[in-house]
Amino acid sequence: MSIVTAGSLEVFFNDLVGESLRTKKVEASNGASAYLVGLLSEFSRPERGHDETLHRPLAFLLDEAIHEPEAATRFEKLRALGDGVLYVSGFFGDHFEARGIDQSYVSGIGARAYGGASSMLRTGSSTRSLEQQALTIDIFGELASHFEGFVTVIADVADAALAHAPTGSKHLVKLYERWLKTGSERIAGALTEQGLVPTRPVKGVLH
Repeated sequence: MSIVTAGSLEVFFNDLVGESLRTKKVEASNGASAYLVGLLSEFSRPERGHDETLHRPLAFLLDEAIHEPEAATRFEKLRALGDGVLYVSGFFGDHFEARGIDQSYVSGIGARAYGGASSMLRTGSSTRSLEQQALTIDIFGELASHFEGFVTVIADVADAALAHAPTGSKHLVKLYERWLKTGSERIAGALTEQGLVPTRPVKGVLH
């Protein structure tokens, strides 16, 4: 991903998230939009991994989070699971598809995780002001209610990030493979800019 010219991860993703929300016609509050920018910035840092979401069964992760006895840790596990599912669904959705896992099931896990975090904030005590609590509750509730829409936004941001990456033969192959899987207009535009007209292979005719 080439983001040096953007000045910072936050600025880079803020522009892309705003554009994706508009083009995909996904409504989001300012708080939810800012949360998406922060999530993308966080997961893009080299030290930030998402191995659990990719390699452990999501149902197990959700069960562990729900049954965590310590409230603060339970909230953090639910939030982290929601974040991980949202990010991985957008950037590596084909990972779940290759394992035969339906995207609606994956989105359901992410929505339940965010919904659980929101529920904890509604019922738990806090030293923060009611205004601060309400803002956070609305964000997690919004992420839960519109999870699939936000996955669409993250996926579009992933396409845009790939399209902005340095060009080269290997990169063009990645672009083409991504376009074959998603049919992304962003990726098609990037390929066209490189002088390639994206076309799907013609299947052989059976005799």
